[in-house]
Amino acid sequence: MPKIALKAGSRPPWVGLAAAVWVQIASGNSYTFPLYSATLKSVLGYNQQQVTMLGVANDIGESVGILPGIACNKFPPWAVLLVGTVLCFLGYGVLWIAVSQTVQNLPYWLLWLALCIGSNSCAWFGTPLLVTNMRNFPLSRGTVAGILKGYIGLSAAVYTVICSLVLNDSAAKLLLFLALGIPVLCLAMMYFIRACTPASGEDSSEHVHFIFTQAASVFLAIYLLSITVISTTVSLSGTVSYILVAIMVILLMSPLAIPVKMTLNPSKKLGPPVGSSENLVGSTQIDPLLTPSSSATYLGSFHEGEDSSDVETLLAVGEGAVKKRRRPRRGEDFKFREALIKADFWLLWFSYFFAAGSGVTVLNNLAQIGVALGVDDTTMLLSLFSFFNFVGRLGSGVISEHFVRSRTIPRTFWMICAHILMIVSFLLYASSLNGSLYISTALLGICYGVQYSTMVPTVSEIFGLKHFGIIYNSMGLGNPLGAILFSSLLAGYVYDAEAAIQGGSTCLGPNCFRLTFLVLAGICVLGTILSIILTIRVRPVYQLLYAGGSFRLPQSSNHS
Repeated sequence: MPKIALKAGSRPPWVGLAAAVWVQIASGNSYTFPLYSATLKSVLGYNQQQVTMLGVANDIGESVGILPGIACNKFPPWAVLLVGTVLCFLGYGVLWIAVSQTVQNLPYWLLWLALCIGSNSCAWFGTPLLVTNMRNFPLSRGTVAGILKGYIGLSAAVYTVICSLVLNDSAAKLLLFLALGIPVLCLAMMYFIRACTPASGEDSSEHVHFIFTQAASVFLAIYLLSITVISTTVSLSGTVSYILVAIMVILLMSPLAIPVKMTLNPSKKLGPPVGSSENLVGSTQIDPLLTPSSSATYLGSFHEGEDSSDVETLLAVGEGAVKKRRRPRRGEDFKFREALIKADFWLLWFSYFFAAGSGVTVLNNLAQIGVALGVDDTTMLLSLFSFFNFVGRLGSGVISEHFVRSRTIPRTFWMICAHILMIVSFLLYASSLNGSLYISTALLGICYGVQYSTMVPTVSEIFGLKHFGIIYNSMGLGNPLGAILFSSLLAGYVYDAEAAIQGGSTCLGPNCFRLTFLVLAGICVLGTILSIILTIRVRPVYQLLYAGGSFRLPQSSNHS
């Protein structure tokens, strides 16, 4: 792949992270489907099955990110983001034309395809943000992943506030905002998101900056939850609404305070990075004069004797010598096809698939679950899930980063904990006890966020950062597959069967989803078993990667 120029200095990575927060919020546009799905049904005359299939199109577009994963290793971040802006404009533009009835009688297949294209912009926005920032902060992968995934968890609440307080709950205005406003925002921010020279080692100021960013996101989450509750219970004037939205915008800008502070109060410039920083941006160039890090030595001793036939020999080439090509080992950079043949890849894939599939099933049917259990206004359920989903995403990044550094506990251990709590959550749903609906929704939101945010750095630590984009996005395929298998087929079939018994199209009572919840609990039992096996397998790798209490970049395997 072509060599990507690195931006030097300690400030540019933080400018890029601040810009990434805005684009990450924009990349949550797929979460807006519940805000305009009812309008699609009423204005275009669709039945519930047709609307459900549009929801599947939304999930497919959001989660299919193989192409942006490949593109991240071949093109600079701005080019990948540019593709996302075009897809967002085209996809949501067609939906706006249909909902506003600017053009009437558009075929159903065209709207299905447009929704796929529009929601696929999420992958083209989110992938370069995650890949670039994790390469810019390679020693704090869990923290960075938690922050970025936390903000995308808040995006649903941000869009809800904008739709209700600014756009007057108009689906047509919302789709126009998605078609025009989001591309303009991304065009303005893409210049600042670039590959930078990573820090040479641990920096106490970096830790403080991350704490500030996390605290700002928590404050934003509390603020969004508060104004959502207020706006649903009290009628607000136009002036007050705009003031509340302006405060939200200021809070979204808070990460920019870090590079501003670094400009006004510059600190001592960091030295050159140790190890091969080229590996972080995909270059295959290796300087033989660089001294390997201590973990490279540890990893070498760990893999000694793993395969006696894999003894490295030197082949004379011209005046120099090169190492014989070999397959990478855990902790080194894997190509996608090399990762596919590893048991760790499939253990992680199925573990995440079981969690994501069961979680998205509840999320897609949360409104119907609330109605079935006697909750008429399900807005609070959606807000509750969104808030605690953010808590799980951000909190898992902080907690997993602390324990992996202090006790070398693999991040997959927290996937085990999340699976177990998801089992408890589904059993609470099935029990239909008084108050259990809100408790189980909050608990599931946390676990869903933990699963997603933990999977991201785990992929980078086991399979490396060089081809992280495509490997990470292949894990995300669990979302649309889960939506099809568990939501459309399982939950939809059980719901319709019970509704038929009751003699109507709407199902009421705990039996509407009880069987679904019990099946999902069983699925999470399988996910727990797979996560335990994976954790046992990768524990020695984490003990070596985090020897000494901080992450060490392993020596390149030179297999590109």
